[in-house]
Amino acid sequence: MNFQKRLIIDTDTAGDDVTSILFGLLWPGVKVEAITTVMGNIPVGQCTINALTTVEHAGRSGEVPVFEGCDRPLLRPLVQAAYVHGADGMGETNFPLPRQKAETEHAANAIVRLLNEYPGELEIVAHGPLTNLAVAYMLDPSIVHKVKKVWVMGGSCHFRGNITSTAEFNFYVDPEAAQMVFQAGFPIAMVGWDVCVRYALVGGEDLEKLKRIDTEVSRFYHQVNRKALEFNLANGLEGVTHPDSVTIAMCIRPELILKSGHYPVEIECHSEANRGFSAVDTRPAPENTPAWSGERPRSEVVLESDYREFYRMLTAMLSGDFSEFAAP
Repeated sequence: MNFQKRLIIDTDTAGDDVTSILFGLLWPGVKVEAITTVMGNIPVGQCTINALTTVEHAGRSGEVPVFEGCDRPLLRPLVQAAYVHGADGMGETNFPLPRQKAETEHAANAIVRLLNEYPGELEIVAHGPLTNLAVAYMLDPSIVHKVKKVWVMGGSCHFRGNITSTAEFNFYVDPEAAQMVFQAGFPIAMVGWDVCVRYALVGGEDLEKLKRIDTEVSRFYHQVNRKALEFNLANGLEGVTHPDSVTIAMCIRPELILKSGHYPVEIECHSEANRGFSAVDTRPAPENTPAWSGERPRSEVVLESDYREFYRMLTAMLSGDFSEFAAP
């Protein structure tokens, strides 16, 4: 089969990470070469179990390798988000242990190996802290030029954070890893918390319609996202947020991106008050200021996306009916 997309999904598997993985495993024309897990939402061991459980619920057990990665940030104590997703990261559903086991190779080594085996062919969808990718880069800096694209769910552009007033969770957990990845020169598309709140929040009648989809995958989706939904409703977000799954949806169908720009992005590592803040330099002429320090790597930063198209994709994936997206 000629796959249009070949992916590595790097994940701190909980709630919406699961939805993203389901997109990768179920969407026609997409091949997930590997799932790599990293600490973040919950400890990495549970992230790995959740990834394997997701593979099993997608009917792909034994077909997609899962590699466990970093269990802590590069320099800092681990911060977690069980208060959002439940202690198991899966809505306190406590699924039975999956049949498939994780591979013995470390996730960072697997990333390096796969990018060297298939230079220019693989895209990475990273929706956890960027620790695995930072370690992979330290092991082999040449991978910067061998990955086709890196889709990063993290940060925000001129918008509030979700763990502090200024920081999005993934960058806050390991700001040094995020800064390293953004400064290394990877071909990055950044999908920030701002885009996710504005264009990937599913609530109201749209969420009720999803609840009426009677498939195993849909029931699984609602189970793993139920604690996050409770958390959102108690904190002013009227629905299920889809930061990770809208990121992979853009990877699969880039036409979801309605507006983006290429900007330097710096991650704050020194100020505890603003730890993990993503400084997106959207100024038209920064070189005309005395503080300009020279040209810096630029990343594509998504600014607007198409909610209705994302919702159509989500509906198709949960129902298993991809006929609307079939090639003519």
